[in-house]
Amino acid sequence: MKLLLIFFLLIGQLSIAQSLNLESKTPLDADRFIGVDNYKYIYFIKDRVLIKQGTDGNFKFNDLQLGRITSVDIINPLKVIVFFQDTNTVVLLDNKLSEIQRISFNNLPQFLNVSTATNAGSNSLWVFNVDTQQLELYNYGSRMQTVVSQPFPGKLMSQASNFNYCFTLTEKKLRAFNIYGSILNEAASEDYEKIVQQNENLIALKENTLYYVPDFAKRNDDKPRETVKLDVAEMNIKDLQLTNDLLYIYDGKYLHIFSLTIPKN
Repeated sequence: MKLLLIFFLLIGQLSIAQSLNLESKTPLDADRFIGVDNYKYIYFIKDRVLIKQGTDGNFKFNDLQLGRITSVDIINPLKVIVFFQDTNTVVLLDNKLSEIQRISFNNLPQFLNVSTATNAGSNSLWVFNVDTQQLELYNYGSRMQTVVSQPFPGKLMSQASNFNYCFTLTEKKLRAFNIYGSILNEAASEDYEKIVQQNENLIALKENTLYYVPDFAKRNDDKPRETVKLDVAEMNIKDLQLTNDLLYIYDGKYLHIFSLTIPKN
């Protein structure tokens, strides 16, 4: 019986170790890697310029007057969201990185001071209001704000979102919200430093180690959903993205692409 238990433990360890398979490794000269869209274009920042690179050509966007680029959301390649925290401004870009619309939160009828801005779909953005410490939805078509959360204690360290969910990471808590303002899940932050998402699932970064957090946006129930430590060869994890069951890791010199297959519980 003891030998049988050891056998199953070894099988479990092997399945976790084999959850990431390296598909390719490509040199990339970038200050920051943003991600890869559904059309396989690579987005990155070099010398404060946003660059989109692919088989059909390269496209660039920059506006140095707006300051450094804080974040870029490419979940919809036809409407790329570029956020500049220094000037409290969002610029919407088309698929050739030409400007569609510019939103200055400083000039709204009701001033909005934000530290994050990501795509929520339907002409809306997930934004974190620094003054109230609350997550909000801002509709830039109607210029309406909808408060999604209660005030957060502590510093917002990372935000990841899609058209259905928004995940927030503070020093103490990891939370998931839906577009109707409901909190779907809440857990201890486990000292995570950054999160990325795919649908209901998260990958969290902690001390250069990655953890897969399955189904975090689903409400707590009796089904066990254990966090899985991902076995990544020793590398400097500078930037990462999770999309379409592919995990992209940029180490400052190379872009590593892994296929992600998590063992089922």
